[in-house]
Formats: sequence, structure tokens, C-alpha cells
Amino acid sequence: MYSLSTCWNSARHTDGRAMLREIRELGFEYAELSHGIRLSLVPGILEAVKAGELKISSLHNFCPLPVGITGPSPNLYEFSSDRERDRQLAIKHTINTLDFAQRVGASLVVLHFGSMDLKDYTGKLKELVARGKRGTPEFQKLVAEASAAREAKKAKFFNHSRETLKLLLTESKFRGIKFGIEIREAVEELPLETDFKSLLEEFPAPHVYYWHDVGHAQIKQDLGFINHAPHLASLVDRLAGFHIHDVKFPTRDHFPPGGGDIDFAALQPYVKPDHIKVFELSPKVPTDSVQRGVAHLKRIWGEE
Repeated sequence: MYSLSTCWNSARHTDGRAMLREIRELGFEYAELSHGIRLSLVPGILEAVKAGELKISSLHNFCPLPVGITGPSPNLYEFSSDRERDRQLAIKHTINTLDFAQRVGASLVVLHFGSMDLKDYTGKLKELVARGKRGTPEFQKLVAEASAAREAKKAKFFNHSRETLKLLLTESKFRGIKFGIEIREAVEELPLETDFKSLLEEFPAPHVYYWHDVGHAQIKQDLGFINHAPHLASLVDRLAGFHIHDVKFPTRDHFPPGGGDIDFAALQPYVKPDHIKVFELSPKVPTDSVQRGVAHLKRIWGEE
């Protein structure tokens, strides 16, 4: 199943039906409702779904946006927050997302799992990569420092996120909606790459799955934290789907496939027809580039 995320076009639409119609006219049968869906778009979305104009593959938390929030805000309230009020708001708005997923017939909600209170290692590492210092002793020292700091700090924040997810599982099971926990690009965000396996063992299928963002994973590789294809291979048994976009070295992402440096052929052995495959492209990508990127990816991964 291929789908196109509304992160590509939601900002330029005032009517949800017209937004989905634009995606349908590109040849898609499915769309993912991303974390930029304003409340004003909801009536048109419901009309389009009811009329059978397009199916909804998945939603990205938080969707629709909380009242008063007008732009994409997936980290507005974090599962990992030290503040109980923030965690309660994260639960409240995730439940709203689950309700909306049920209304539009989606089977999965993509989640961000939270972050740790660390200094900005991601920014410093990106700066070194941009200066051509990847692999130097200076870069390797910073990767080691970041890795040690993450391990030393993660327990409290990771436990907050796990407990928040436990509270949400009752709600998701009741509605028949799965969660996909996304790999993130920032080294300060959770789960750590090495913690996905234990997390998925704690929260078994068919309720919680891994969600592989190919752009984020590529950046994590370029920052020195994973080997992209083997990381995906290690979690393929619990893989629900993908966010698909390309990365131009060093760390510019959300380009159409073929417009960057990702080796999509190396990932192809782990792609199955039943995976949800969502193109997550920048609003700056023109329509013809979307079409070329989709065609490029399908030549490598197949039509289903």
C-alpha cells in the first residue's frame, strides 16, 4: 500500500476535501493525515472519506491539531515529559487522534516517543558533518560523548514514555487501532536505536509496531549511530510501515526519492506489500517532482 502524507499539501488548503482530491489526482488511493491537520480541514476530510474519494492509511499524532495550534506540532506534548500535566495532555490529544483514526477508517497512528533533557548533540554533529569532519577523531569523540550521555540520562524519560504508552493501549485496543513508534533523526529523541527491540518485546503485536522513517534512519547513519539497512533488518519482523523521503548529504531531508543519497535498493529486501508506505515530502516539492519520485521508488520497491 502506497500513500502520500498531507504534510505535502495541508498548509496550502483551507478545505480538507480539496486537499485529499489533490492527492487522489496524483494517482494515490490512500493518504496519511499528518500532524499539520487543522480543525478547519476536518469536515472536508470526513466528506471525502464518506464519499469514497480516498482512503486513509494512517494518522500521525497529533491529528487533528489541538485547539489554538495552527502548525505541525508532533512534539507539542511529549510522552517523556517530567511534567505530569504535559503527559496528561499528550494522552488526551493522542486519544483524540485515535478517535479521528476510527472515524476515517485508518488502522494505525504513528507516534513520536519523546526526548531526553540533553544538550544539542544533534546540532553539533550535523555541523561537523557539514564541515567534512565525519569520521575524524573530533567527530568520533563527540559521538562517544553523546552515546554515554544518552545512556546515563535515558531511564527516567524512557520510563515516562513507556508508562504513557501503557495507559494509551487500552484506548487503542478498544478502537482497533495500532501504534507505530517512529525512529527519529535527533540523537536526543526516544527510543534509542538499541532500545527498539526490548520495547517491542514489552509491547507485543498486534498493538505496537516499529515505524521506519528512511530519512531519519539515513541521518542517524550519517551521524554515526546506526548502519541503516542492518538496523531495518533487525526490526523487520515488527515493521508496520515507512515514511519515505530522500536525504541530501549531509542532513537535508524530505526530498522525493531519487533526489538525494539514500540507497533504496539496499532497503528493498525488507519491504512487503502489506507494509504501509507513506511518501512524506516537503511542501516545497513541486507536483512533477512528486510524480518522478514516486515512479523512481516503485521501480525499485515494486508497485504494491
